[in-house]
Amino acid sequence: MDYTNNKLKLVYGDVTLGVQGPDFHYIFSYQTGGPESLVIQGKEWLYRTPKPTFWRALTDNDRGSKFHLRSGMWLAADMFIKHADTEVKVNGEEIPLPKAPANNQYHAGAEADSVEIIFTYETITVPSASVTVSYLTEPDGEILVSVHYFGKAGLPELPVFGMRFVMPSRADGFCYEGLSGETYPDRMAGGIRGIYETEGLPVTPYIVPQECGMHMDTGWVEIYRSTVLDNRKRECLQSGIRFSAAEGNFAFSCLPYTAEELENATHHEELPSARRTVLCIAGAVRGVGGIDSWGSDVESEYCIDAGKDICYSFRIGKAVHKSVSGSSI
Repeated sequence: MDYTNNKLKLVYGDVTLGVQGPDFHYIFSYQTGGPESLVIQGKEWLYRTPKPTFWRALTDNDRGSKFHLRSGMWLAADMFIKHADTEVKVNGEEIPLPKAPANNQYHAGAEADSVEIIFTYETITVPSASVTVSYLTEPDGEILVSVHYFGKAGLPELPVFGMRFVMPSRADGFCYEGLSGETYPDRMAGGIRGIYETEGLPVTPYIVPQECGMHMDTGWVEIYRSTVLDNRKRECLQSGIRFSAAEGNFAFSCLPYTAEELENATHHEELPSARRTVLCIAGAVRGVGGIDSWGSDVESEYCIDAGKDICYSFRIGKAVHKSVSGSSI
């Protein structure tokens, strides 16, 4: 396929829209409600369709202050969410959703300067809240992700709000520009800004597994993997993916477990084998409190009001701070 004209190549499927370039191939699904494949330099970076995330594993202080009894509905919202609508814009113009049979009007050589797919979700909380996530793909393969949570009065405080990306295999590690160490909104004073590299996906060894590994005020993070799901590939070169701030910095955690897996374990030996990489890019994070270790609530300035809107954005693209080569999954 000819990519010399710096145009995106579009593939209109029955329930998907494929977006291609010289070293990337993305598939957005109207059925699963988001991207179901992000192939960059030959390597697949998605194990499941990314979705909004609303829950973090409880801390000892959360349990002591009974936060889970006030805000437990967000755990259900994190596990189950309704995909309510999809919009597609090509070159900035909205088009009728190009799924079967309407997709038959598009020819195989369709091209564009930009493609934006906007997914709308509704939470199963009472009352329900809505979230929109826009993926704007540009000819160089970079994706601008814009996330908007629409505040809803009557809902309890949020533990976190962001997007969760589950990758097919466990990462070798990650590199980021931001604050040193583990930081939270009320635990940032000791962080020193710089570029830091972390080997593996460490989980803080609390006696009871709980929320850990957050990094506030981050400019970018790059994840590196040399493992794939294809058992025929005995040796794979390391490659990376980059998430960078678009407007203002973001927070992130990069662990081998979801919040639900951490929540379900009472001791570390109860955690499942570390098979995946779970990256959460967050626009809002609740503080951890810990004023008296057990019972005092998080101070109000570090809580997340679910009645207010939360908007943030970031970009997805190729890693640039290491020499990497791709391989197929």
